[in-house]
Amino acid sequence: MNELSSPVREGGPGNATAAGLDLSRVRTIDGVDVEGKRVLVRVDFNVPIEAGGVADATRIDRVLPTIAKLARKGAKVVVLSHLGRPKGVPTPETSLQPVAAKMQELMPGTAVRFVGASLGDEAKRAVDALQVGEVAVLENLRHHKGEEKNDPEFAKALAALGDIYVNDAFSSAHRAHASMEAIAGLLPSYAGLLMMAEITALGEALEEPERPVMAIVGGAKVSTKIEVLTNLAARMDQLVVGGGMANTFLLAKGVEIGASFSEPDFVETARDIMAKAERSGCEIVLPSDVVVAKELKAGVAWRVCAVGEVPADAMILDFGPASVADLKRRLGGVKTVLWNGPLGAFETAPFGEATFALAGEVARLTKEGELVSVAGGGDTVRALNAAHATADFTYVSTAGGAFLEWLGGHELPAVSALAQSGARAAA
Repeated sequence: MNELSSPVREGGPGNATAAGLDLSRVRTIDGVDVEGKRVLVRVDFNVPIEAGGVADATRIDRVLPTIAKLARKGAKVVVLSHLGRPKGVPTPETSLQPVAAKMQELMPGTAVRFVGASLGDEAKRAVDALQVGEVAVLENLRHHKGEEKNDPEFAKALAALGDIYVNDAFSSAHRAHASMEAIAGLLPSYAGLLMMAEITALGEALEEPERPVMAIVGGAKVSTKIEVLTNLAARMDQLVVGGGMANTFLLAKGVEIGASFSEPDFVETARDIMAKAERSGCEIVLPSDVVVAKELKAGVAWRVCAVGEVPADAMILDFGPASVADLKRRLGGVKTVLWNGPLGAFETAPFGEATFALAGEVARLTKEGELVSVAGGGDTVRALNAAHATADFTYVSTAGGAFLEWLGGHELPAVSALAQSGARAAA
């Protein structure tokens, strides 16, 4: 099952924790009496708008199960979201009106009304006029400076429009904004179906995985994933480092990498991560052979060579076949895989072959019930889609920043707020 092509899972995350947070306190919408109540649903509708319409409705599709469920149960659903970065200044380009129109198209049996304000008399009148089972989409929250400032007065004004708060915006959960964090302390607060599916999947894979567990972390720069690599080095049994980051790790081991991209200033960081992994019993896995070329472009001449034999004028652009065979062998001995980032420059043929082959193997083992596989991040999703492997992963998250923050061992403000709300309710 994965969030992109399958129904969203319901249920809780057990006692999984993130940075010491007890996620069992996060309450789901299951069993909540919403009949006739105003339910504020925070979603992430930060979608591309082209020619006045929604160009990609993926983020809308993902939260429709939550909105539809609440509407069926008799709620008056009030949708809250941001779009773009208007910095507190309303602009036509950042209006949610096209999003509301797309929602109506996707929910033909439900009345969806756009409201040209998110606060004040206009918003209040629109919410008061809602009938049971109807949906109102309020205007972009970031048209107010109080949203990104996590202003408590702004949060109070939003809370006054509802009786219950539901957060279904995991991809924004790392933002300590008023509609994500402060508001959860003002109303009975719950996680939507997508939010709960995300934290359940990540909690199981990172906090309570079935072992042995392998993490595959790719990408260009060590500098952007220091905390992720450091945190995983202490938690995983095997940590596969791919992409340009692998070059920096090879450099840290004294291996010549030719003209390959690397970050010499982070060689010591890579050595520290390797030392931490060794102390924690985590094996750092780097390629033994690589695909090299003199430049990164389609149709360029390329060849495979052993690590340490990269020509001075060549760049490492992908893992080689022997490395892929080794990774496939390793996959046969693990029970959980956590994946973020490609192994090579997958956008340019043929430098995606290692990523695609490994994705296919993870998908096969998952489909056969041998593996739990959780993947996330924009590049990762694109690579898995290109490999036609997404549907067979256990769970695939398109959250970028929130996914990386979680992998880095950080609490996510919005998730923490939900857990704290649940704890207060249980006290």
